[in-house]
Parts: sequence; C-alpha cells; structure tokens
Amino acid sequence: MPFPPARLPLPAGRLALLLPALLLPGCAAMEASRAMDTEQLLAASGFQVKLADTPDKLAHVQTLTQHKLVPHEKDGDVYYVYADATTCKCVYWGNAESYQRYQQLAVQKEIADEQRMAAQMNENAAMNWGMWGPGPWWAY
Repeated sequence: MPFPPARLPLPAGRLALLLPALLLPGCAAMEASRAMDTEQLLAASGFQVKLADTPDKLAHVQTLTQHKLVPHEKDGDVYYVYADATTCKCVYWGNAESYQRYQQLAVQKEIADEQRMAAQMNENAAMNWGMWGPGPWWAY
C-alpha cells in the first residue's frame, strides 16, 4: 500500500507571493472605511456630491486622483475635488470656504479620536486584575 505524498512547507518565494493576496482584502476594507470617514467630513463641510451614474461619468471619475482632495482652477476660482470611483462612485467638489471648514472638522475629529483612545487606554489600565488572582497576565 503506497504512502500518501508528504506535504512540504511552502517555499519562501511562494509564501511571499501568497502573503499580499491574504492582506489585500484587509487593506481594501480599511481604505473603504477611511474613504467613508472623509466623505462624511466633506459633506458636513459643504462639499457638493455628484454621482457617477453613467458609464461615461464613472470612466471620468476613474481618471481623477482617487481619495485625495486636489485643487483645480476654473475661471480664476479654485475648487477642491475628491474622487471616489470605488466606494461611492462619486465626486465631491467645494470652494475654498468648504475646504477650510473641512480642515477644521478634520482637526476636530482627530482630536476627538485621540481623546477617545486615551480614555480607552486609561479605562484598560484601571482594570482591577487583583480580583482574578494569580494568572498568566502577572508574568508581564
């Protein structure tokens, strides 16, 4: 009776090719979440949204810089454009005032996020582990 073939570990080259494929879905989810956060701030700042509701519009959105606010000049005025061909399939655009409000809201959000994180860290540090008695966490 023949033995089943032995399973050999993946060579380093194959593992290096497989690793990005495993990590990409997580990166895409993080990028989509970041885009949604940015788009909420843009909408709250007064940016107008235009949906890419036709194939031609979507093709045009795909040619623009993705997920970044980019200044564009038209008729002597500066407008700021944020294109998202993947999450919302839309373009946000606003004037200098909208951009200024966006920057203020982004700073406020960053401060609030940092305060929330610090509060969570303080809460975790204040956890009374003594009631649980000796355990593996005492080794740290």
